[in-house]
Amino acid sequence: MLDLKLDNLQRYLTSLLATPVTVLGMAPLGKEPRGQDVKGYGYGTPIRVDFEAGGARRSAVLHTITPGPFGHEHMPDRAQILLWEHQAFNRLPRHVPSLDVGAFQSDGALLSLGRIEEPFLLTGYAEGEGYVLDLERLRSTDSLTRLDLERADALCDYLVDIHRVPGNNPDLYHRRVRELVGHGECIMGLTDSYPPHPLIPSTLLEQIEHHCVRWRWKLKPLTHRLRQVHGDFHPWNILFRSAADFSLLDRSRGEFGDPADDVTSLTMNYLFFSLQRSGRLEGSFATLFLRFWERYVEESGDREILRAAAPYFAFRGLVIASPLWYPALSDSVRRKLLSFVLAVLDADCFHPAEVNRYCGA
Repeated sequence: MLDLKLDNLQRYLTSLLATPVTVLGMAPLGKEPRGQDVKGYGYGTPIRVDFEAGGARRSAVLHTITPGPFGHEHMPDRAQILLWEHQAFNRLPRHVPSLDVGAFQSDGALLSLGRIEEPFLLTGYAEGEGYVLDLERLRSTDSLTRLDLERADALCDYLVDIHRVPGNNPDLYHRRVRELVGHGECIMGLTDSYPPHPLIPSTLLEQIEHHCVRWRWKLKPLTHRLRQVHGDFHPWNILFRSAADFSLLDRSRGEFGDPADDVTSLTMNYLFFSLQRSGRLEGSFATLFLRFWERYVEESGDREILRAAAPYFAFRGLVIASPLWYPALSDSVRRKLLSFVLAVLDADCFHPAEVNRYCGA
């Protein structure tokens, strides 16, 4: 809740219309506008505004969206809808026009966003080299060093630490699981993006989707698993400097989710690079894979993650098996990745020591 102050609204309209504006009154839609602040103005309550600009009397309605479980939990969700409405309202004949789209600042001032063409994000710069370079070296040499172990342990311990922070919204867990299956960036978006390929008929992708829908209903009751996550914890988003000091890039798809998302994202790449090297999980990559899972389960106490990991592995497996994202990948590796996906989806519990059996290797 916030107070919609007449002075703030008047300054905003004056800036928007490039002419002096006098706000004559405002009130929740359906009530007679009055020339005073609207106290306790709530999300989702349309406010009628009467004002005078350039000698003419005009009226407008200020809209916001109530936070809720239908994809409206986060401020960026609500911003996405309002940005779309600003453009779409004005493209349909006879629709009431959108005059602007804006935002409330922390001090109650109103900020116009209506003239934007594309949003952007400005971040800080982090020194370091991608963790993927370590994996590429191991793919070439299979020579595991103490530093490799220290870095994997540091990443594991980091996830254990951030996953200790619980979420408090069961509906948000439902949303994250729903999006894992149906979001354009996740499983169904990936299957839709697969180009025709002799190794990957549409029936195979359909089979994977059906498995994942079944898993959605298995995970749905596990709302206690909602935790702080990174959301895209793969080697290209991890920058190491000296020793095991690292920074992260490109947190994705929400602040909270299932810890299995982060753990599978990283460990799937140990399998991926090992399959490229030798066609199975072995050597240095097997050491890292098994050590990571054992350490994570022991330190977090989360054995349930082994019963939640399957659809998250399917998501990551579909990424790296994709002919779109990895066109030069050998058919042999692609086949084993898809075998892994189907096998883990078909099992009730993931067993790290059984990875080669899952891959048919």
